[in-house]
Amino acid sequence: MAGGLALMASPAMAADTAPIVNPVVRQCADAQVFRHSDGWYYMTGSVPEYDRLVLRRARSLAGLAHARGLVIWRRPASGKLAGYIWAPELHWIDGAWAMYFAAGDGDDKFHIRTYVLRGEGADPFTARWSMAGQLQTPWDTFTLDSTSFVHQGRRWLCWAQHEPGVDTNSNLYLAPLASLTSLAAAPVRLSVPTLDWEVRGFKVNEAPAALIRNGRIFLTYSASATDARYCLGMLTAPADANWMDPRVWTKSPVPVFASSPANKVWGPGHNSFTVDEHGRDMLVYHARDYAEIKGDPLFDPNRHTRIQPIHYRPDGVPDFGVPVANGRLG
Repeated sequence: MAGGLALMASPAMAADTAPIVNPVVRQCADAQVFRHSDGWYYMTGSVPEYDRLVLRRARSLAGLAHARGLVIWRRPASGKLAGYIWAPELHWIDGAWAMYFAAGDGDDKFHIRTYVLRGEGADPFTARWSMAGQLQTPWDTFTLDSTSFVHQGRRWLCWAQHEPGVDTNSNLYLAPLASLTSLAAAPVRLSVPTLDWEVRGFKVNEAPAALIRNGRIFLTYSASATDARYCLGMLTAPADANWMDPRVWTKSPVPVFASSPANKVWGPGHNSFTVDEHGRDMLVYHARDYAEIKGDPLFDPNRHTRIQPIHYRPDGVPDFGVPVANGRLG
């Protein structure tokens, strides 16, 4: 597995004090951005070729626009993991780096399963990366979009998977982690796509992201086909509840974030959460600048990473508003 020294493009340092300009990174879908304890913002996501895992970093969110990407892993030419490479997420777990990602096989690119790379070393750009293995779930089926988070000293994993016997493309599941690749308990099924806005094109619940604020966990997810119909839903549960009981979770009856024809932003989804340099909660997501797509949306490369602030209603529930128009974030 390749490692190397992070290189920043020459404008990057100047950009560290510059405003965010959307889209922040073009042709980067499924973006994850987080601020680590070392002060860096780390970013990863799907590349249009679906063939490698790329990591970038900057001292500010705006600086990510000018940060060069480091390839930490490329798919093999054939065999296992030689298919589509999707939706990586980087996490610091038990004193080492872990990157969860989905991969198909060379003879079946849609034989998508979740795998984990482990990076030894405090700096992920110089870490020694190796394959930790495949995530083990109860079913050997289509599995993707794993996200991990810690609450009250327990590490959790939430992901999307097709469950045998359930007539959907993917549902959302949650379980505590025992190791990078194994669960500490049988997973609970949190959500199945049943609402009209969740089943347009495909019956999809995928790409979960957790925001724990105001005594609750807000778990966003993406629904429907990856074109202009793509949108965010949200599950909510008390922060002190037994999250393994599906009855504690409430689903929003309508999308919480969707296309904005007025702002010319279509298909917002696969989000993550971070904070800006002032500690404000920020929404990271991808979307396109146009609605009409020729051919399969999966092969349209122009899902761009965008960032905008999150506001909160008087009851403490996040209000994501609408996707902001391209340009400087006001």
